[in-house]
Amino acid sequence: MKIRFLGIVLLFVLVSCASKKDILYLQDANVNSSSNITYQSASIQPNDILRITVETLVPEAAIPYNRGANSGTQANAVELLKLQGYLVSNSGTINFPILGHIEVSNLTTFEIEEKIKTLLVNGGHLNNPTIDVRLLNAKITVLGEVNSPGTYSFTEQNITLLQALGYAGDLTINGKRDDIIMTRDVNGVRKITHIDLTSTDFMNSEYYFIKPNDVIIVNPNNPKVKTAGFVGNVGLVLTITSLVLSSIVLLSR
Repeated sequence: MKIRFLGIVLLFVLVSCASKKDILYLQDANVNSSSNITYQSASIQPNDILRITVETLVPEAAIPYNRGANSGTQANAVELLKLQGYLVSNSGTINFPILGHIEVSNLTTFEIEEKIKTLLVNGGHLNNPTIDVRLLNAKITVLGEVNSPGTYSFTEQNITLLQALGYAGDLTINGKRDDIIMTRDVNGVRKITHIDLTSTDFMNSEYYFIKPNDVIIVNPNNPKVKTAGFVGNVGLVLTITSLVLSSIVLLSR
């Protein structure tokens, strides 16, 4: 009976251990390999907040087309900029000074810059204006088996999935690396995809670059699931095994 119990404990330890294949990223990556990168610009969606600045050779001429303070220390406060920014409505429009409602949904920031410039020039408002559009509230959410789950803001035009996971402190040892779940809202449709971080294939897909409002979910791997509700971690399993072995040795004397 003692030997049988010991065998069960040892078997539990073995099945609770994650293998090298479960832990390493990009396992099929070749040494010193290279490939072209196709950058992606995020499309503007409802509830996005935009900062839009208009500049001309005559600064006074652009004043009516700019909202809020554009100089001084206040302009460096992101939260204040959000309050002064243009909130994209549920119908995908913003209310721009003088020009009124402009459709911006599903356009990139560059496309919005060109659209506003065209409206200003063709409407006889300004000559050769410079338009700058920035998304102020870009954010992603990372949940599950990561060291710091939560919602993170970013200001870069492009960040990768690996960078997003870096914001969350990387996956824990218990994270399931070959089945990362990502949800993405596109044109009112929610897409759900599964990503294998142990393979380089995802680096050539549309999900390599993160888009605002993406949600990344890291589920626990099999060893974590098997130990859930029974033993918290492998270290504790080894401790219990050591105690069992000591007890068997003492009882066998």
